[in-house]
Amino acid sequence: MANILEIKDLEIDYGIVKAIKKVSMNVEEGSIVAILGANGAGKTSLIRSISGVVKVSSGEILFRGESITNKEPYKIASRNIMASPEGRMILAGLTVEENLLVGAYSLKAIERDGVKITKKQRTNELLQRVFGYFPVLQERRKQQASTLSGGEQQMLAIGRALMGDPELLLLDEPSLGLAPLIVRDIFNIVKQIKDEGKTILMVEQNALQTLKIADYAYVLELGKVRSEGKAEKLLADDSLIQAYLGNTK
Repeated sequence: MANILEIKDLEIDYGIVKAIKKVSMNVEEGSIVAILGANGAGKTSLIRSISGVVKVSSGEILFRGESITNKEPYKIASRNIMASPEGRMILAGLTVEENLLVGAYSLKAIERDGVKITKKQRTNELLQRVFGYFPVLQERRKQQASTLSGGEQQMLAIGRALMGDPELLLLDEPSLGLAPLIVRDIFNIVKQIKDEGKTILMVEQNALQTLKIADYAYVLELGKVRSEGKAEKLLADDSLIQAYLGNTK
């Protein structure tokens, strides 16, 4: 399939510190692509540049062949690129359902098979889809989001991003701080979301679990791509796992 996202010679500077150095990568439509690496490798800076939160100093980001480089975040969201950020950023004063509805703010009415689907209808459809992925969110839809467990808040962050019906879903450290059983559940759902037609770009430190569900992966070290390839090939490379990702086997 064609590439939905292309990154060309990207550089990101924080003053005198160069966080990303001439990075190029592609994301094929309908795939899960992982960006792996240790703390400080530049993973989060890279994914935030795609959503417009971090500005790039040079290079280009193309979505479906059109430049989105340094566009405002709301303009990028309007292109159906949605992010579940590191740290979840749950809106603490709102209920679970209200948090989800915030994610649907950019939806518009569409025509499907000759029938007009209103924004309200799309919102309800997506809400039911998210509840299908995360039944606990339906059970707690009227509960204050701040009272959820860490794993439930991560589910809510992913669900909120899905409420925008993204063509490209950005996941930043979805397993951070979660217990192993919750991590397994989250990753299984991410794989299900991909199998149902979404394209996913995810940043992760949990190399082993990520490579098990990804199609392709890039390994960053100090702002540069040190290795890349099909996930199954990288997963079998013990020397690479130990050198760049930690001995997770």
